[in-house]
Amino acid sequence: MASAPSSDDMFDEFLSQRGHDVDQSGWEENYNKKQCPDCGGLHESTAAQCSVCGWTPVR
Repeated sequence: MASAPSSDDMFDEFLSQRGHDVDQSGWEENYNKKQCPDCGGLHESTAAQCSVCGWTPVR
């Protein structure tokens, strides 16, 4: 018997069908800067780690 999808999965699917990027495994973009998805800190395009909260992308 199959289980129902979680509400998070349903929400992500809803957003992705409407053109939203739901993958949070990397940096967000803000103009020509990288933006930390956890704290919103802005960084140069060469940044590998957030200097505000220490977040790093999932690899």
